[in-house]
Amino acid sequence: MTRKDDLYDRYMKADSAHRAHGETCTRCSPDARCSEGQRLRESFERLQDAYLGRQKRV
Repeated sequence: MTRKDDLYDRYMKADSAHRAHGETCTRCSPDARCSEGQRLRESFERLQDAYLGRQKRV
């Protein structure tokens, strides 16, 4: 597996974790997130930006 694939896998895992949390957390809403939901969202966004940035350079 290449580093690019590793980044994609981490990006997809972060997306899954963020979505799963949103489906089960009673404190999160579309307009506001609990601290854990916010952390998961930020992790997903950072990995998404990194992955898409790498795709543009290829």
